[in-house]
Amino acid sequence: MNHTDLIRAPRELVTDRLVLQSPRPAHAAPFVESLVRSLPTLRFVGWGQLERDLDWALGFCAEGARLVETGQCMIFYVFRRDDGRYVGRVDLHSFDASGPRCEVGYVGDEAVRGQGLMREAVQAAMQLGFSLGLVRIQALSDARNARALAFAQSLGMRREGLLHAYERDPQGAVCDMVMFAAYNPALVDPPPPLT
Repeated sequence: MNHTDLIRAPRELVTDRLVLQSPRPAHAAPFVESLVRSLPTLRFVGWGQLERDLDWALGFCAEGARLVETGQCMIFYVFRRDDGRYVGRVDLHSFDASGPRCEVGYVGDEAVRGQGLMREAVQAAMQLGFSLGLVRIQALSDARNARALAFAQSLGMRREGLLHAYERDPQGAVCDMVMFAAYNPALVDPPPPLT
């Protein structure tokens, strides 16, 4: 797997209930509306600390499109198929071709929480990554972020360990992170149980 594979990757995915699309200007308005609506729940998201406006969101989407076009990330804005309602954002990033592995990130709209829509979206993005030859997809979550920890486990990811004093949170405090991972079932035998 290399940057060419990422550049050639599909820009749209369709699941039973969702459409996932790579960044475009039309995504900016629903994205920023969701961000403002969900702000109280985004304590652990760096770009989710301030109320943002449409100009900021347009720039954010443009930068995301650039990252996708240059094969640095796969980013998808997620919408319901039935009514076009915004659901959230999923990205595969921090690719390491020597693994090959990457990290997955996700932020859902608080208004559609509890419907399994983000789980469906993240699973679709991860399946795409595995179809391109990724062996491992990992997620790092702040150890205090109970919702993110539970979500990673609901995706079938394996909790691999706690990284003490690993990075700074959006407020600037040094924090512990939990590492989760999923493995490509076509390329990797299931790992042994952790002891």
